[in-house]
Amino acid sequence: MFRRLSRWAIALPVAFALAGLAGCGSGGPATSTTAASSAPAAGGGAKEVTVFAAASLTGTFTELGKTFEAAHPGTTVKFNFGSSATLAQQIVQGAPADVFAAASPATMKTVTDASLASAPTTFVRNKLEIAVPKDNPAKVDELKDLADSKVKVALCAEQVPCGAAAIKALDAAGLKAKPVTLEQDVKATLTKVELGEVDAALVYKTDVIASAGKVQGIAFPEADKAINDYPIATLAKAPAGDVAKQFVDLVLSQQGKDVLTKAGFEAP
Repeated sequence: MFRRLSRWAIALPVAFALAGLAGCGSGGPATSTTAASSAPAAGGGAKEVTVFAAASLTGTFTELGKTFEAAHPGTTVKFNFGSSATLAQQIVQGAPADVFAAASPATMKTVTDASLASAPTTFVRNKLEIAVPKDNPAKVDELKDLADSKVKVALCAEQVPCGAAAIKALDAAGLKAKPVTLEQDVKATLTKVELGEVDAALVYKTDVIASAGKVQGIAFPEADKAINDYPIATLAKAPAGDVAKQFVDLVLSQQGKDVLTKAGFEAP
C-alpha cells in the first residue's frame, strides 16, 4: 500500500509539471503579445526629447511639442526655456540635451565652438518693440522716451540676446537709457511691465503678442537695425538621436513656420 501511494505521490507532481509546460507552450503567443505591448516599439520605442530653447520661444515650441508628441506616440518632448546665454553655458557644462534653439547666433556659437553642435539653421527672426502697461502712465510713445530719467525702464541684461539687441537699437538712435532693472531673460523683463513695476521695457514683438493684451506694444524704426536671427541645431551628443532631428525637421517645416509666423516671428 505504501509503495502504491509513493508512486502516486511522485507521479502526480510530474503530471502537473508536464501539464504546466504544455500550457506554457499553447499560451506562448499571448504571453509574447503582452510583453510586446509593454516593451519599447520597434525603431527605439518610447523616447524623451529634451529641447533647450530661448524664453521667447515658450509659446510656439510648447505648441509644436504637443504636435510632435501626437505624431510620435510614446515620445515626450521636455523643454528647458530660459536665457539663450544661460542655456548655452549649461550645454557646454554637460547638461543633457538633444536640441538647442537660440535667440542669437552669438549664443549658438558658444555651443558650436565647443564642438557640441554643427551646421545650425536660422529658422526665424525677431525684432524689438517697446512694451508699456495698458494705461501707459508715463506716456511713452517712441524710443527716445526711454532715455528720460523720469521713465522707469526694464531691459534684458547685456549678455542676453534681447539685451544685446536693445543696446544695438539704442546705439542706432544715439540714446542712452538708465534701466532700473536688468533681467536674465525676455519673459522676466516683460513681467516687470505687466506688474506695473516699470513704465516701459524693450522686449520682442512676439512677447508683446503672447501677453494677450496685458501690455501695449509700440513699434519703433530703430528696431530694424537690431533684428535677432534664431538658429536651431541638433546637439552632437543628443541622447535621443534621430528623434531629435525629427523635432528640428518639424520646426523647419511649413507647419512649424505657420506656428511661428502666427506668433509674430519673421521668416529669415
